[in-house]
Amino acid sequence: MERATRTPRPTRRGRPTPGAEPSTSETATIVEPRPRPADGPENRRWRELLAEGGTILADGAMGTMLFAAGLQFGDPPEAWNVAHPDVVRRIHRGYLDAGSRIVMTNTFGGNRLRLRLHGLDSRVSELNRTAAILLRAEVDAAGGRALVAGDIGPTGEIMAPLGTLDRAEAEDVFEEQAAALIAGGVDLIWIETMSHLSEIEAAIVGTRRASPGIPIVATMTFDTRGYTMMGVSPEAAVAALAAAGADAIGGNCGNGPDELLPVVEKMRAVAPDVVLVAKSNAGMPELVDLRAVYRAEPPVMAEAALSFRAAGARIIGACCGSTPAHLAAMAEALGVKAG
Repeated sequence: MERATRTPRPTRRGRPTPGAEPSTSETATIVEPRPRPADGPENRRWRELLAEGGTILADGAMGTMLFAAGLQFGDPPEAWNVAHPDVVRRIHRGYLDAGSRIVMTNTFGGNRLRLRLHGLDSRVSELNRTAAILLRAEVDAAGGRALVAGDIGPTGEIMAPLGTLDRAEAEDVFEEQAAALIAGGVDLIWIETMSHLSEIEAAIVGTRRASPGIPIVATMTFDTRGYTMMGVSPEAAVAALAAAGADAIGGNCGNGPDELLPVVEKMRAVAPDVVLVAKSNAGMPELVDLRAVYRAEPPVMAEAALSFRAAGARIIGACCGSTPAHLAAMAEALGVKAG
């Protein structure tokens, strides 16, 4: 559910209703990724990281750490980029010290529709640019080996025809946020925690409008018996996102590593040439005093990281409930060096 720990969403425990998503159902055919944009300065650092070979460690939760630092339930984490930049930078530093090579900005809810709920929709550019600048400063201070990923989460609205958010508006919302992150100096855009194919495709289109060549990581949340809440299967997701031009594809958030592992396996079976991503929550979320609590300790996540790698994931991190200690344990298990 992002790296900011919010109240767990209700999920349907049965198989999602057929037809909840446009017909991009499971397929036995092998997925062929769309040709990438031409090599250029926008994706040079991404290409260099992939060329190093081996597993790439991403980061862990931002919201979990912000709540521990005093963020109150219901308050926008993105406001801390301006109000408490030292805290945000310290969290980034913890993941960099643990060995993360891709670290995400504190901008999960940084689109104007989510920020409007807090009267901050006029500050999209400021909050996103500032987040990118803060993270870049920490990456540079740590030696510059990690990539700065601009984090984009869902709008919080339901896409038409089931909801009221039309595709054109969604694309515009995501373009605005992506442009601000790119202006702040991110190396790539990371779109996460999506459940509707139309919304994540709109995010990819919006990002490509802001920059045709910037790398895009796209992950969905498969928290409903192996499907997203909107009925998307892993096979359908990887096919659609590869066709849309995402550079890396996978799953994040959800109900723990055991739920995400078969998602990676199914994606690998139909998309052996796609760079796959696994970024699981630290266990099943439990609601305690209006906050989500996650019980998986660092050794559990370290074992999960090995399982994700064996299943075919190239980029491995953690989501809600994780801390730098979890990522350090994962780095050790995977043989990833910090610094």
